[in-house]
Amino acid sequence: MAMELRGASGEGFATIAADGRVLDAWFPQPRLVAQADKAATLRLTNDEINKSLGQSADGCVRHDDIRNVDIVAIRTEIGSLASAPTDVHDAYLRLQLLSHRLVQPNCLNLDGIFGLLPNVAWTTLGPCDCARVPEARMLARKRGTAFEVTGVDKFPRMTDYVTHADVRIADADRVRLGAYLAPGTTVMHEGFCNFNAGTLGPCMVEGRISAGVVVASGSDIGGGASIMGTLSGGGKEKITVGERCLIGANAGIGISLGDDCIVEAGCYITAGARILLQDGRVLKAKELSGHKGLLFRRNSQSGALEATRRAQNWDGLNAQLHA
Repeated sequence: MAMELRGASGEGFATIAADGRVLDAWFPQPRLVAQADKAATLRLTNDEINKSLGQSADGCVRHDDIRNVDIVAIRTEIGSLASAPTDVHDAYLRLQLLSHRLVQPNCLNLDGIFGLLPNVAWTTLGPCDCARVPEARMLARKRGTAFEVTGVDKFPRMTDYVTHADVRIADADRVRLGAYLAPGTTVMHEGFCNFNAGTLGPCMVEGRISAGVVVASGSDIGGGASIMGTLSGGGKEKITVGERCLIGANAGIGISLGDDCIVEAGCYITAGARILLQDGRVLKAKELSGHKGLLFRRNSQSGALEATRRAQNWDGLNAQLHA
């Protein structure tokens, strides 16, 4: 996938903590631009934000005394998405470009994003400085206002910023902002999709799609299955799963799959795993990365990992679930 060289722009709202730190930024209508005038974030007046986002934006700029934050109107511009993010506003705009399906995973620069984003208490009233939570909870109780901490993390859940009508997400906590979910995708309760990862067509996700992983149309990630990402362990290989693949329950891969592959339930294929082929050769799994039409399985008698040519197709996705 080629790196996106264009810039981006968006108007929205940032949450500013009492000490001046930016906790988050929401851009309801981000867009790609040929070239931004200047990579920067500017404060907007109430009239300017209403002109950009419509009258529904009126009243969003305010002070929240429970969380002790200011919500301010902003415009953020990025010169080139091939350059690394520079601040919290920039990072949030990039994540929302992904979740709005304007840029595919691995096609924009996210280098250093963990160092830019603050750790935030995500609450039912919005982002809150972690140190403020005890006092905010007390104030909310006094006023009879519901206050629940749904998570403490650098990344919020996608559905609080971007919600698509053409995907199903059974548990919103399982999809991070920056996930790219194509129309027709279903993420079941135990499924998970990280930022800068996702699906390119209708897919069933009952397992884990880690950061950097892209799954093509018509594939099924079975319950408890896992696809290795690039965030930990020093891995730099960006794994892709081809079209019409099936990764069985509790299986996993550390290599890419070409189209029409199956990994047997419970079978984990790491890059260095020794794979027995039908002709008697033994190869490291990484030498089969991206090959089409393979069935990976563990021999139930010898225990050897095997790769054979697919004799027939599996039944594929249930069309009714992904309509």
